[in-house]
Amino acid sequence: KVEEEIGTLRQVLAAKERHCGELKRKLGLTPLDGLKQNLSKSWHDVQVSNAYVKTSEKLGEWNDKVTQSDFYKKTQETLSQAGQKTSAALSNVGSVISRKLGDMSGYSIRHSISMPAMRNSATFKSFEDRVGTIKSRVVGSRENSTDGLHSPSGAGDKPPQDNAPF
Repeated sequence: KVEEEIGTLRQVLAAKERHCGELKRKLGLTPLDGLKQNLSKSWHDVQVSNAYVKTSEKLGEWNDKVTQSDFYKKTQETLSQAGQKTSAALSNVGSVISRKLGDMSGYSIRHSISMPAMRNSATFKSFEDRVGTIKSRVVGSRENSTDGLHSPSGAGDKPPQDNAPF
C-alpha cells in the first residue's frame, strides 16, 4: 500500500511540475531567467554573510594603511611624473611626424620622388640606402646561389637591368 502511495505521489508531482512549466512558458519565463534570479539571490546572500562583511572591512583597513604609507605616496608621485613625461614625449613625436607629413602633403609621391630636393634629403637617402641594402641581399643571394635555379625574370645569368629611382 505504501508503494502505491509513493507511485501516486510521484505521478502527482510530475503533473504539477508539467503544469508549472506550462505556466512559466505562458508568462515568458525561461530557464535562463530562473538561473539569473538564483545567481542574484546567491550573490546577495554572500554579500550579507559575516565572512564577506568581515573580509571587506579588513581589506578596507589594509587599503587605507597602504594608500597612506610614504612608500605608496612616493611611488604614486614617481609613476605620475613618468606618465606625464612619457605623454609629453609621445606628443612631441606625434607633432614632429605631423609636421613632416604636413611638409610633404602638397606633393604626390611620384612628384616627390622626382624632385631633386626630396631625393637629396637625409630621410630619402636613408630610405634609399636601406632599400638598396635589402635589394642587394635578395639579388645577391639569387646570383650567388649554386642550385641551378634561374631568376624569375628569365634573364639567365645576365644581371637584371635596374631603372628604378632607388
